[in-house]
Amino acid sequence: MTRPDPEPTHAEPPSPAAPGPASPSPSPGTAGPDELPLRVTTLELFFDLVFAFTLTQLASLLASGFTAADVARVMLIFGLLWWMYEGYAWLTNTRPPVHTAERVLLLAAMAGFLTIGLAIPGGFGGAALTLGLGYLLVVAVHAWLYLRVNRNIIRVAPFNIASALLVIVAGLLREPGGAERPAGYALWVVALALQLGSPLIVHPKGLFELRPAHMAERHSALVLVALGESVAAIGVGAGRLAGHSGADNARLVFAAVLGLALAATLWWIVFGSGDEEKAEQVLTAASSERRTALALSAFFYGNIPLLLGLVAMAAGVGAAVERSGRIAAGPAGAAIVLAAGAAAFLAGEVAIRLRLRTGPVRLRAVAAVVALATAPIGAFVALEVQVAVLTLVLAGTLVLERRERPAGSGPASVDVTMGRI
Repeated sequence: MTRPDPEPTHAEPPSPAAPGPASPSPSPGTAGPDELPLRVTTLELFFDLVFAFTLTQLASLLASGFTAADVARVMLIFGLLWWMYEGYAWLTNTRPPVHTAERVLLLAAMAGFLTIGLAIPGGFGGAALTLGLGYLLVVAVHAWLYLRVNRNIIRVAPFNIASALLVIVAGLLREPGGAERPAGYALWVVALALQLGSPLIVHPKGLFELRPAHMAERHSALVLVALGESVAAIGVGAGRLAGHSGADNARLVFAAVLGLALAATLWWIVFGSGDEEKAEQVLTAASSERRTALALSAFFYGNIPLLLGLVAMAAGVGAAVERSGRIAAGPAGAAIVLAAGAAAFLAGEVAIRLRLRTGPVRLRAVAAVVALATAPIGAFVALEVQVAVLTLVLAGTLVLERRERPAGSGPASVDVTMGRI
């Protein structure tokens, strides 16, 4: 990830008049041939930190029981949050938040994401209505901000607002004890289907122009922030356990360092081969309509298994740290989630590389299958051992990929004409 450029303090970026609702012309803020590439601002990184907090909360929700119901709740909440995160990424890709009004509104959206994150542990219980209201704030601010730069958002915003209203109604349909009714879960499913299916009704081609450099950098920044947030959560959990009487601090530190080692290999998988620069080159070489399709399929859909895998691994590593006082078999659910998380992370990387053609995928696909096979290690030996094995599998994949790389090929070299490295 390249370092973000300083935010302008006295000059405003060019913002041509917005196209009308029926106009397929590029949206305002589109970089002209003589403009410098748009880079991620510090406020966007701040935004990503708040969004990453919701991922940490999802990991905590998953770790509360490692049941199928927990997995379903995490996927429903993540689906809605990820859709709106992408909406904000496309928004700031159109025009960076340099005006005071835009910055204030973006901070209001961050307050909405923070409210959602705080409500996630009880998102299908007593805090369901709070989560829905926070989501409505996120959706409403996004629609208002986007309307200022591209009126084509009028075609998409009704889907988002309807989805938020469905979540609010679901929050009102609770059992006397506070639990979600089956009808509430059904409304969540409809809300998610409404948003994920909206591109089939209103396709973004020709409606939203994208800047390649910013799009590639923004998603790389999010993955990096999410990795850092997961490591911080592991450290906080280990610190709390260290204060308990009878805790084996040496074993606790060892388990936490294992979690850091796993996160480091994940970082190397994503950032060690210059994929961000290659993705930027591929998007730059693509036509406007194909660029939109590539961004939707690679960055939006491709990052779904990647980030869900990161959430699952954070939950599994957290469980390993909690049980670090003894070598014993961990909960089968935690072992399965940990293995499935690593496999999903690698599957997301494979999907992104296949779509953008930024690197080889064979070894990573094999590693995903091997990662799934580590579940019995955690279930019958120990979660710590499973974390160590996963780290070795990922590290071994990186070593083998490096050996297979043709001599003289730099990490950022890519043939954007033929789509081959």
